[in-house]
Amino acid sequence: MARPYTITIVNGEGTEGIESGIYEVSATIAGYDIDTIDPKSLTVTGDTSEYSLTVSASGTLTLHVTEEGTEDGTPVVGASFKRCDSAGNTYGEAVVSNDSGDAVFENVPYAEADGPVVYYKQIESDGSHDFELDLQSETLTEESTTVQVFNPPVTSKTLKLTDANYSGLPIDAGEITLT
Repeated sequence: MARPYTITIVNGEGTEGIESGIYEVSATIAGYDIDTIDPKSLTVTGDTSEYSLTVSASGTLTLHVTEEGTEDGTPVVGASFKRCDSAGNTYGEAVVSNDSGDAVFENVPYAEADGPVVYYKQIESDGSHDFELDLQSETLTEESTTVQVFNPPVTSKTLKLTDANYSGLPIDAGEITLT
């Protein structure tokens, strides 16, 4: 195949037979600033089979965490979130909700038409609020997006401990520790 090469990227990777040479790099990536592609020039050699490039975005995703999951609800301070891929693998440092209940992801992709999907999940709360363990996602069509996140106060849970050898026989006394 002769120049130019157009490599389709899926889940962060694309593979193509590329002959040795020096190439100027450009990209079409929804939600990202293509001027930030790095490197802008790529030297491909016969003895190297993998090359890494980066690109940046400039959007903001604010997760507004409250006990009611509403804009004017009671803020939850100390809820932690991480960015994820579509499989739920986490990346980067956690963002933590502040006194207003806002946890802010900076430099996320957005596009007015066909906005990219940004994945995230909550990894902990403040110790007195419950939260959703599942992977969450938001399609970002604006540079700054706010999502309401519901973290209700924890409720009492009952743990029943019985003897494994005598079905239903309750254990008289003891402690269970969950870490």
